[in-house]
Amino acid sequence: MLSKNINFILIRPQLGENIGAAARSLKNFNFENLRLVAPRDSWPNKSATYTAVDAKDIVHKAKIYLNNDEAVADLDFVFATTSRSRSVNKKIIDLNEAIKIIKKNSLNKKIGILFGPEASGLSNDDLINANYLVNIPTNVKFKSLNLSHSVTVFAFQLFLSSKKIEPFVKNLYRSEDAKKKEVQTFLNFLISHLDKVGFLKPEEKRQQMIRSIKNIFHRSLLSTQEIRTLSGVISSFIKFKERE
Repeated sequence: MLSKNINFILIRPQLGENIGAAARSLKNFNFENLRLVAPRDSWPNKSATYTAVDAKDIVHKAKIYLNNDEAVADLDFVFATTSRSRSVNKKIIDLNEAIKIIKKNSLNKKIGILFGPEASGLSNDDLINANYLVNIPTNVKFKSLNLSHSVTVFAFQLFLSSKKIEPFVKNLYRSEDAKKKEVQTFLNFLISHLDKVGFLKPEEKRQQMIRSIKNIFHRSLLSTQEIRTLSGVISSFIKFKERE
C-alpha cells in the first residue's frame, strides 16, 4: 500500500503544536509514519499530543532520531522540501514530479520526505542524503510555508494520486430533479398570476419578459420539492392579497 512505505521526517522541529498538526494531517490522508530528528523541546511533548487530537497514536509512535543519517539509514529514496534556490548538486523537481516518482517506487521501496525547522528550513547539510529537492509551488513573493502546512500539502497530493477519491460526505437531500413538465406547469401558474397583477406590461414587452422568466427557471436545476415550495410561496402571496 502506498502509505506504508512513506515516512514523513521533521528535521529539528521547534514547536510541539506543529508536530501535532502534522500528525493530524498524516492521519487525514492515510499516512502513519512520522519521524522526528532532534526535536527542540522535550519529548514526549504535551503540546504535540494536544494538537494532534485524534491522531495522538501517530504522535505516540513517532520515531525519534539524533541526526539525519540515522533517520534515513533504512530508506531507499529521500526527498527534501525547499522553497529557495540552492548551491548543491541536486536535482530540483516540482511537487507533481515528486508525486509521480514516489508513486512509482513506493510499493517496493521505502521513501522519506524531509521537512525543515520552522525558522530556517533545511540547511545545505540537511540535504546531503536527499536524492531530490522538491519545491512546493507558492506565491513567488511569499514562498515560506508553515511546517505543518507543508506536510499537509504533500500528504494531500500523495493521497489524491493513490486512488480514485469518492466523496464520503453524503447528500441526504431526497427530492428528485424536477421534470421539464413540472417546471412548465409551475411557470404557467406563475405567468397567469403575473398577468392578473399587471406585471407583464406593456404588451409589446410581454413575450420578452415571459422568455426571461422561463429562462431563469429552466436554467436552474430545481428539484420537485423546490417547485412545490415555490408554488406554495406564490399561493401564499395570492391569498394574502385576496384578504386585503
